[in-house]
Amino acid sequence: MRKTILTIPAACIALLIFARTGEPTIPHTAPSIAMNSANKIPIDPKRWYQVNNSNSGLDGLFDGITNVNINTGYGKMLENYDSYYPLLEGEQITIESIRFYDYEGTNSDKPMTLSIITDKWERIPIARFTGESYQAWVGPNPDEPNSFNLKTAVSGARYLVINTYGPLPTEIELYGSYQPSQVQVTAPAVRSTPFRQALGVNAFEWNFEEASSPWQVDDSRVQAMKAFAAVRHYIDWEKLEPQKGSYTYSPTASGSWNYDAIYERCQTEGIEVLACIKTLPQWMQDTYPQDERDGENVPAPYGSDLSAPKSYVDQARVGFQFAARYGSNKTLDPSLVKVSDVKTWAGLNTVKIGLGLIRYIECENERDKTWKGRKAYQTSREYAANLSAFYDGHKNTLGPGIGVKNADPSMTVVIGGLAASSTDYVRGMIDWCKEFRGYLPDGRVNLCWDVINQHLYANNAKSSQAGGGERGAAPELAGVGEQAAAFVALSHQASYDMPVWITEAGYDVNQGSPFKAIAIGNKSVLETQADWTLRTALLYTRVGIDRLFFYQLYDDNIDNTTQFSSMGLVNSDKSRKPASDYLYQARQLLGDYRYKETISKDPIVDRYELDGRSAYVLVIPDERGRTGTYNLTVSKGDTVQLCTPKIGSDEMAKTARVSTTGTITVNVSETPVFVMPSTSPTKEASDLGNVLIYPNPTTNYVELVLENGVNTAVDVNVYDMSGRQCKQFSYTKSGRTFKEKVDLTSLPYGAYLLDIRQGKARAVKKIIRNR
Repeated sequence: MRKTILTIPAACIALLIFARTGEPTIPHTAPSIAMNSANKIPIDPKRWYQVNNSNSGLDGLFDGITNVNINTGYGKMLENYDSYYPLLEGEQITIESIRFYDYEGTNSDKPMTLSIITDKWERIPIARFTGESYQAWVGPNPDEPNSFNLKTAVSGARYLVINTYGPLPTEIELYGSYQPSQVQVTAPAVRSTPFRQALGVNAFEWNFEEASSPWQVDDSRVQAMKAFAAVRHYIDWEKLEPQKGSYTYSPTASGSWNYDAIYERCQTEGIEVLACIKTLPQWMQDTYPQDERDGENVPAPYGSDLSAPKSYVDQARVGFQFAARYGSNKTLDPSLVKVSDVKTWAGLNTVKIGLGLIRYIECENERDKTWKGRKAYQTSREYAANLSAFYDGHKNTLGPGIGVKNADPSMTVVIGGLAASSTDYVRGMIDWCKEFRGYLPDGRVNLCWDVINQHLYANNAKSSQAGGGERGAAPELAGVGEQAAAFVALSHQASYDMPVWITEAGYDVNQGSPFKAIAIGNKSVLETQADWTLRTALLYTRVGIDRLFFYQLYDDNIDNTTQFSSMGLVNSDKSRKPASDYLYQARQLLGDYRYKETISKDPIVDRYELDGRSAYVLVIPDERGRTGTYNLTVSKGDTVQLCTPKIGSDEMAKTARVSTTGTITVNVSETPVFVMPSTSPTKEASDLGNVLIYPNPTTNYVELVLENGVNTAVDVNVYDMSGRQCKQFSYTKSGRTFKEKVDLTSLPYGAYLLDIRQGKARAVKKIIRNR
């Protein structure tokens, strides 16, 4: 934790009056000092962020240009708002004088205020701008515009803050002394996650179960999902809590859906589930005036203080109940767990605790939405307060039975996917946590989420959901890679390298959509959608995104020109579209491999690795039908397989090639081509001899039997289906036959991989733990 010494001389105490009354009292200034570059305090314009739906424009305050007005955008949700400038660890400034360039226009009735925030979270105004001069430099006190000096220098800032209603000077200059931070900014390390984690999809309960028989999972629907390694399940809060304090799951009061069955089936199939709880139940909507009721309103009763965690206690309570049922904590006090006692035609809900079916939970969806007005928009600081309640009952201060972590400390809480492509919103959330949640014993900020999450859609305006685009664009050309990388960098610099996910991405096929895929050369729109979808997964893996979920499994309405309506990856008859063919084939081929490096940028050549063996993916990052060749270095004498996605097939088209010179020439196009080792690493398992695992499925343990003539240690690792190591064992082997029980009793129910190694020999077996 940064410890900056605060120095506020007694002469500055008058400034505190502003913090209490709202009317700044600025001391008389001394005669002006000469402005010179020697004592000008450097300001990094990119470090400013605005607590509003705007993330640009403030650069102009520090660019040296005085005759261009500052425009931070239109249609702001808040009329009056703050912009923050955080000082870095060890960075110190002492402000002796300030000047603003007053270009044109006045704001005397709504002045801009420049303040500092101290280490004690005191907010102290130090300057005010009213715009009453014309094309002239003015000082910090409008009553003495020609005096630039503060009467007493101000230091001890941890933030600079601009509060404004809109009108700004065209330039700000601060003078005094400056001590830079000595902390070195480092680049994030390669985030090496299995490629299959980039193969998630958004879905609803009716994508698993028929409305006519919602008590059971439809096998044909599950078959369509096997292209995907994870599902983001949209859950309307009302299905979980149709009446306040009354919870339903299996069946849900609305639709009689069987969530238990859905999650059990996903676990059996090795499909990870992210549960996204969103929208307001009707009983909360009814607290709003009739003309303001909407399911996407801020998740707090009407009239609540949106900056206070306690305003979100209802949502935090349903998060607790959901985590209590589907999380892994079996020791929870049963008296805290509630279900509805209303019996329906589909059955009666019963209390269940610690089913071990869900590891990830997402708090709401796009809380930075602007398209439904202020009633549906939360600032970054408001949403941080919301998450603080949802996460752990605002550090367990809101009472029992509130907050996900208080039901299951191991459950991972994910930020609701953000619509804006800027990191500003998350930066504001982090700073709220510094102020209102403080720091952990190890000095880290006590953040109230475990995963950063955003939504990025590729279009030809590089604007994601901000508008202005006419069509979708190849992911490498649409700026989304740079935007995603900025979130990864933020995670590294300010969030301790926590995972970064993208939970919405995709392309429409309807040609009226601003996110439409296009026909390229001889390729149809569906083929381009397939190319760009697979390349999106490769791109986000390359820049360090830990999980990706495509929007969405089925079309809402393929004939609708509205964006997102025709992004489905599966046909209405449950057959795969070309895009999901490509993802399915890539999952089978590359799913367990981890990205290591990019060795060429045009064509892009990515190297992946599994057990020391390399695989490569090559693609031309364009959208013109361009082709080319690349000489790939391969050990002389090695045999590789060239694999190309094939529509309508479970497998890629494969061609074996032998390297006779130390390279092979690969034909490359805008459809990725995969160069794989001719023998999968797992096929070396035969060196272990006879391997037997039983019972499988099992309840508490599996018996591992190994028979060979090698008497060296046997190492066994248990991984969940996301690649996380759950258990590790090492056994001695002294005879031809080895037999050992592998204990699974502490693991949640579901599918796992048993990784068995003896020296260089290896076998991997899928096992299932059932109740």
